[in-house]
Amino acid sequence: MLDIEKIRTAINMISNEKKLSKDVLVDIIESAIKTAYKKDYWNKDEEVNVKLDLETGELDISVEKTVVKEVKNPSLEISFEDLGDDADSFSEWDVIEIDVSDEVAVDWDIFGRIASQAARQVIIQKIGDSEKEKIFELFSGKEGEVINMRVDMVEGWKVIFDYNGNNVILPRSEQVPRDNYSADQRFYLYVAEVSNAGTGSPKVVLSRRRAEIVPAIFAEYVPEIGEGVITIDRIVRQAGVKTKLLVSSNYDEIDPAGTLIGQKGMRVKSVMEELSGEKIDIIPNHHDVREVIRRSLTPAEVVKVLVNEEEESALVYIAAGDRARAVGRNGVNVNLASELVGYKISIEEVEAEESDENEESQEEL
Repeated sequence: MLDIEKIRTAINMISNEKKLSKDVLVDIIESAIKTAYKKDYWNKDEEVNVKLDLETGELDISVEKTVVKEVKNPSLEISFEDLGDDADSFSEWDVIEIDVSDEVAVDWDIFGRIASQAARQVIIQKIGDSEKEKIFELFSGKEGEVINMRVDMVEGWKVIFDYNGNNVILPRSEQVPRDNYSADQRFYLYVAEVSNAGTGSPKVVLSRRRAEIVPAIFAEYVPEIGEGVITIDRIVRQAGVKTKLLVSSNYDEIDPAGTLIGQKGMRVKSVMEELSGEKIDIIPNHHDVREVIRRSLTPAEVVKVLVNEEEESALVYIAAGDRARAVGRNGVNVNLASELVGYKISIEEVEAEESDENEESQEEL
């Protein structure tokens, strides 16, 4: 009835590759055959029992029915009359098992294909659930961290990383085009989400795109962040293009921006390399929003900043010919600066002689 050798081979292979118990796989196959029987024989309400013996290759299928005087539900009940000579051995409401293995054997060509398809679908689903649970356990407690991982393989848009001998996928939506993913390269991945609440299925989301990856990588190179000396107050990012950080220090004598930049720029260069060359602007926080706006428009030369706090807007005067640097390609620089400070920023160019006039004027619009 069954090609037991094929089943044994499949179970052994899946058990070794996916680290699943053979007994679990047998249970999965029995469950799939049970589902196939109910579907094929239109008895969805029946209580079906399936027993697969890998040693002998025997498959026993039986259905449970309750003995009654008058049958109202043939899927669940059987009458004394239908029991024939065996009727005297039972009492009303007894639950008996009726062997239907021979019935299935007659239609095995059709039923076998249905059972095989069902088993394949159930196995794929169960393996997927098992792997999700394993990945969830691997990353449990690591949400918000970055982990350095090796690229195992790249299949089209699918990038598969190796983590402690386990394959984890970086979703396409969390990838950065600037990154060049190839086998054996190493990348920091941000653990964006680890959850198992209310969904019924564990969820782990890894990312290279989220803005939070930048301060998390900085923390790997700047011990002052972990020590609480330096605080990253805000971060805005266009992944693969530019990031702006607003930073502060808990000690007046320590320069927060200089600490993140490092001697000869080594710290910020290291982080930029980890982000495949993405530009990073580090702006020290200041009580005067005009000063923050001025520095956030780096590398442009800002002449004057006028702010309207009520409307949360700012008019920034820059040196003539410096608009391109202030705005940035496709408006990235000014848009990120605006997002960083929370003010809508407008830019106007002024000539040198105009910039000399009212140089000290910082009145609000």
